[in-house]
Amino acid sequence: MKFPIRLFQVALVACLFSSCIFDNTKEAEVDTPEELWPSTYNDSAEVAANADHPFGRMRYKLIQSKVQDRDAIFKGFYQEVMAFSDARYEELRPLVLEQSIPAIQASVKSGAFTYEELVLFYLKRIYRYELNPETTLYTIMALNPKVLEEARALKANADGEHPVYGMPILLKDNIGTQEMKTTAGAIALMENQTEDAFIVEQLKKKGAIILGKVNLSEWAYFMCTGCPVGYSAVGGQTLNPYGRKIFESGGSSSGSGTSMAANYAVAAVGTETSGSILSPSSQNSVVGMKPTIGLLSRTGIVPISSTLDTPGPMTRSVIDNAIVMDAMRGFDIGDDDSVKADWPAGWYQTTEADAVKGKRFGVFNQLVERDSVYKATVEKLERAGAKIVRMDSPEIGLPGFITLLNIDMKVDLVSYLSTQPKDTEAVKVRSVADVVEFNLQDTLTTVPYGMQLLEGIVADTTSQESLEAIKKQLQTNGRLYFNQLMNENQLDAVLSLNNAHAGFAAVAKYPALTIPMGYTAEGEPRSLTLIGKQFQEGKLYRLGAPIESLLQARKTPEGYTD
Repeated sequence: MKFPIRLFQVALVACLFSSCIFDNTKEAEVDTPEELWPSTYNDSAEVAANADHPFGRMRYKLIQSKVQDRDAIFKGFYQEVMAFSDARYEELRPLVLEQSIPAIQASVKSGAFTYEELVLFYLKRIYRYELNPETTLYTIMALNPKVLEEARALKANADGEHPVYGMPILLKDNIGTQEMKTTAGAIALMENQTEDAFIVEQLKKKGAIILGKVNLSEWAYFMCTGCPVGYSAVGGQTLNPYGRKIFESGGSSSGSGTSMAANYAVAAVGTETSGSILSPSSQNSVVGMKPTIGLLSRTGIVPISSTLDTPGPMTRSVIDNAIVMDAMRGFDIGDDDSVKADWPAGWYQTTEADAVKGKRFGVFNQLVERDSVYKATVEKLERAGAKIVRMDSPEIGLPGFITLLNIDMKVDLVSYLSTQPKDTEAVKVRSVADVVEFNLQDTLTTVPYGMQLLEGIVADTTSQESLEAIKKQLQTNGRLYFNQLMNENQLDAVLSLNNAHAGFAAVAKYPALTIPMGYTAEGEPRSLTLIGKQFQEGKLYRLGAPIESLLQARKTPEGYTD
């Protein structure tokens, strides 16, 4: 495990003056340097290098946040991370890197390592890559100050625990946690201290460890038009480990995707209104589930739309995704759309039961013609015995989609800001209009790419009666789009590419599971997205697991394998 040379020099000097004795577990204690992130670093050269990027959204105005104190994020565990030896890290690496939750739990049960060492393993990776300007993904927003203490308290041989017990998990920074502030990437919410979101409570009850918070597209990408995905004023520009400044990170759950790609934790949680889990999962070659609306609670999550918002798990395998999904489930009386889903205990253990042979999948002719990776995957499924039904996209639109988001956010953000922040003096904004006014005080810092969508929310005067009509029409159109294809062709699932049909799945409130399926000639990830009907998450997992085994497409990004 290698740290930037500058950090090693500090450690070496400290050892020379303290007669260090090393063992296989711990390095000698060193003083925490005053500076971890180089204050001399300037992103202007990197910004200039991207000025002629062929994709306009990749022509950055800045990469590094103007307000984030990166030293403050990482100083807390510096000594513990440095004391976790490279030799011990290398012993854990084959047992942890790219391994599934069941495999990691088996290693803990066997005594190969502890939950505390598992946390230290991931912290060491985070420090190694995020404190190096040449490898940082600008992914980490905060680390849980109690994470090692919490891991230390867990028993390795506890019986009857959920598989998520002891597993370090990262959260998108619009999901509330007691230990860390919840910013949604916005400077206006930098001091937003909250209680745990309902899904965080569920994870903690089952023994999961909240490792930290990750970057996102600010306000879940409902702020500006044509701006880079993965950018937030608080966190800076999230970068894709498969091609830093070459490929988009996807968004809005950008850091959830990049952290999984780079093996910064066992799992991450993202949120989606339309595409915000499917897009970054696809761009980072990880598994992402956008569940049926109501299956997972939204209480304690900074909203865009109470109609369409949902959290969802992002992982490196289908089985891990199902495990984390199960851990977050539960009826929430505080969420009007929450449902009581009666799934049998341990249902996720059957995710590999179905084979591909004989399953009926609908594929889109337009996507086969447009994308060679999608085409090759369809052909591979067909050779494996799947029944492939080739289809044209129905001529169905999504009228009023932006209006729905506008009015929902105008109402829902007021509700959030009136109930979730603990200190209303620290968080002074009370509405979208207040956020716009706050940003206007210093637009170069708060909104360098503008805030056209926020301003559009303020200007939208659509009535509640008209909104209800739009909601009804959108849901009708979304379900008609998929039901027409599924019913006429007796499909087990529709197969899409990345987030190509995210909007239709969103308004239909249907689940979608995306799985790595390969890479373009340039190395950009591509994913196969399975879409089913309401509450068919279990079916999608059972279909997804054998597809994952057949494709075996995911690769650790080069430069993040150590």
